[in-house]
Amino acid sequence: MFDFKLEPREQPAKIWLILSPLLALLGTVIVGLFLFRFLGKSPITAFTTLFITPLSSLYGITEIAVKAAPIILIAVGLAVCFQAQVWNIGAEGQFTLGAIFASTVALVFANIDNYIVLLLSLLAGILGGATWASIPAVLKVNFHTNEILTSLMLNYVAVSLLNYLVRGILQDPQGYNFPESAPFSEFASLPSLITGTRLHLGVIFALIAAILIWGMLQQTFFGFSVKVIGASPNAANYAGIKSDRIIWLSLLISGGLAGLAGACEVLGPIGQLRPFISPGYGYAAILAAFVGRLHPLAIILSSLLMALFYVGSELLQIKLGLPLALAGVFQGIVFFFLLAGDLLVYKRIVKSQ
Repeated sequence: MFDFKLEPREQPAKIWLILSPLLALLGTVIVGLFLFRFLGKSPITAFTTLFITPLSSLYGITEIAVKAAPIILIAVGLAVCFQAQVWNIGAEGQFTLGAIFASTVALVFANIDNYIVLLLSLLAGILGGATWASIPAVLKVNFHTNEILTSLMLNYVAVSLLNYLVRGILQDPQGYNFPESAPFSEFASLPSLITGTRLHLGVIFALIAAILIWGMLQQTFFGFSVKVIGASPNAANYAGIKSDRIIWLSLLISGGLAGLAGACEVLGPIGQLRPFISPGYGYAAILAAFVGRLHPLAIILSSLLMALFYVGSELLQIKLGLPLALAGVFQGIVFFFLLAGDLLVYKRIVKSQ
């Protein structure tokens, strides 16, 4: 009698690298059918609202782009870390610190009528994210601390710091005691790209960042070093590649891009600093990075998918009364099926006697 077992492949199966994300999406649709039926809603109506309605108008498409921009910025930075086997799970905190730094500069120089304030605010956002990412870098390089734990815990510290500041020194004195900063001036705000929509310059920054990170990983010695360390730390050490330097640079790049995402979010669609500035972009970006196979250009597409879940879930809440948390549910289901599909990428099914 024959049965089956899995055995490792010598090389990842290229065909399954392409097919597994498609199968993951198909599996998500099938699970979604049962989920919507369980919730008492018509699956056809729900899926139309989730996937089709956001793409049926210019405003819906621009909203997807607005929500995809921070995910792209964060995810391409995480791709650098993950390819080097540096597990930065703290992008949500780095995003938050970028927003705090950018907002502080925008508020301090609120009376300056010059777009230099916008430039300084964006640079401050990058600095804020990189500074927050340097903490797990120091702990890992000097004390061999697990960066997964340190970066993750710093997310909660960042959120607590944000809540403290918007109820303290950054609170709008004329805001009737609401926990938020004063609105930013015109010269500290990202200009709109299309009138009547929230599409802003940060979307362009995200696309440029993805292209630059792709070029860096493909064409520079740093990119080569990242891949060698990720594939074999021992081989990298033998070749004289300094792993500590790669850890530092990858975390700083990742943190800086997450900080830029936070800056663009508060300087763009939000327009001020609030206690809740992210629906979980830092965590969604982890999924986008893996769904995009850590390839910066593929991450653009996977980030658009994550953004579609956000926009579609908002419509599900408005039109069908379903919880907004469905965005995270669908993102998690996609990731689950993608991990399952990876078995076929790295292993083959064979008969055993």
